[in-house]
Amino acid sequence: MGRGDLTNAEWDRLESFLPRGGTRGGRRGDHRRVIYGVLYRVRMGVQWRDLPERFGPWETVYKRHRRWSADETWQMLLSKVQAAEDATGGIDWDVSGDSTAVRAHQHAAGARKNPPTTPSKGGSPRGEPGRSSAPEIHRPAGGGGQIGECLGRSRGGFTTKIHLAADGLRLPLALVLTPGHYGDGPQFEHILQQTSVPRAGVGRPRTRPDSVLADKAYTSRKSRRYLRRRRIRHTIPERHDQQRHRHNRGSRGGRPTAFDSEHYKKRNTIERAINRLRGFHAVATRYEKRAYIYLGTVTLATLVIWLRS
Repeated sequence: MGRGDLTNAEWDRLESFLPRGGTRGGRRGDHRRVIYGVLYRVRMGVQWRDLPERFGPWETVYKRHRRWSADETWQMLLSKVQAAEDATGGIDWDVSGDSTAVRAHQHAAGARKNPPTTPSKGGSPRGEPGRSSAPEIHRPAGGGGQIGECLGRSRGGFTTKIHLAADGLRLPLALVLTPGHYGDGPQFEHILQQTSVPRAGVGRPRTRPDSVLADKAYTSRKSRRYLRRRRIRHTIPERHDQQRHRHNRGSRGGRPTAFDSEHYKKRNTIERAINRLRGFHAVATRYEKRAYIYLGTVTLATLVIWLRS
């Protein structure tokens, strides 16, 4: 077992949720070796061709990762692990939200705008299997090109932004990708809508946190109305210009928003969750041209964090 591989206990926990045969990839017997190859690449950020020989042919490892990113197998495994944790009370539903900008490598640019859709030998479309089905990727109207692949220009240069929600134990609950120049506030509702943990037994998935913490980027009236409509308690500071505007309006400005400064100290959990994600080299720098493959990389890193929690 390599230094970054899953322990036997962690693997046993994951193995019970793995797909059995079908079109989701590969023979049952080689799952562990191939998955360890994907984990090695996500942790080290090496090129696929530079994978050590102990993981088998690099093409097999890459195609498995691409396929499972496209058909959301990584997301399915993450949901099942989250459901098992929630059934034992292992999730703290005091949720925090924030984002982090990831620098894109120069090789991440240049994806074709109109990939071929001719069925391949395996029966799935060539080039972009599942590209339009991933709900966690924010796709602007008329997408395509760099915007459609969640690449944009920001102060950090050529970047992709990861928006995420994390529980009170620093475990990511939901992920959304956008181009790097997109603001945080407009993605607030979207990231909370993606926060959904299935029940281990029967029943609807849990989608409503006990409370939400966020910084001033999420202090818009639209965000607060959304939280009040869903009856979610929230701790979000108000910007100085909003305070001044309300004060200038006098009695028409309404009452000041409630803010618990002691509870707000717990918001550091989202920063620590981001740091854990960025500990994976293939997450901290985006190398993939396609947004759905990079989302699969981030989802797999999140899955490893949950398995090791």
